[in-house]
Amino acid sequence: MNCAEPTDVTFSFTGFAARGGLTDHHKDGWGIAFFEDKACRLFLDHQSSATSPLAEMVKRYPIKSKNTIAHIRKATQGAILLENSHPFMRELWGRHWIFAHNGDLPGYAPTLEDGVYQPVGTTDSERAFCVLMQGLRDTFPGAQPPLPELFERLAELTEDITSHGVFNFLLSNGQALFAHCSTRLHYLVRRWPFSTAHLIDEDLSIDFAKYTTPEDRVAVIATQPLTDDEVWTAFEPGQLMMFQCGDVAASTRVKVPEIVLEKLRNPSLDPSASQNCQRAAAVAASTALGDVTLAAAAAEVAAGDDPTDF
Repeated sequence: MNCAEPTDVTFSFTGFAARGGLTDHHKDGWGIAFFEDKACRLFLDHQSSATSPLAEMVKRYPIKSKNTIAHIRKATQGAILLENSHPFMRELWGRHWIFAHNGDLPGYAPTLEDGVYQPVGTTDSERAFCVLMQGLRDTFPGAQPPLPELFERLAELTEDITSHGVFNFLLSNGQALFAHCSTRLHYLVRRWPFSTAHLIDEDLSIDFAKYTTPEDRVAVIATQPLTDDEVWTAFEPGQLMMFQCGDVAASTRVKVPEIVLEKLRNPSLDPSASQNCQRAAAVAASTALGDVTLAAAAAEVAAGDDPTDF
């Protein structure tokens, strides 16, 4: 989440946490990071977010932040351990950087021995994060460049890693939030005049108009929509976006390999995909065997939960 003014995530996190074991199978750990200027508060747990006492505490702890990244994990590489829980954190140019990944990079083994950034755990996700950080540090060794220059270099690094597999990610340094989509990612921007929103995963609504001002603006990014009565926009495959002050500040596209696009068309090939995406593919495939229509397939998906791990 990226905001114009410090905002708490109690509402969104309540629905999000349910997807860690109740309404989806992303139950192999979770984490959330709240930026406060150039540093952040990071909470991690290898337990599922649906049953974690720490997650219950975060739901009731209205920390306000302009940039927040949360993640629920479905383990595809690396054991279910604290060191493999997202988001991951590193320092660069005197700031904390936070990274969370949804996807799978099979066989990804970059050379990191001589770099400043080394993985603590055993996930492909953390290795990719170290490559991004090292690439930015090597390109701009003195100090952080202007964000447009940083964004351009990030796109180049992202395209290289994307060639290895599904690489949906969120990245932030507290000044901006970067989001890349290989297969599935959605966003919405809430702005004045605010209205009521209802969660998909919990029977919970909130009237944002009671808690906001005309100066507030909030961009929410998720693998699948969190609410069922707001207009969410789907990212295009390969789209990399930069959010600032609760809105889209820049957008570009990187090349996505055909093997990854095939996983978008057939989520059963993607071990990191949500249950709902896989169920949609199965229902759509059944149209060739029976008299289930595409409309019925779409209706079945719409009636289910839309799991996410961002």
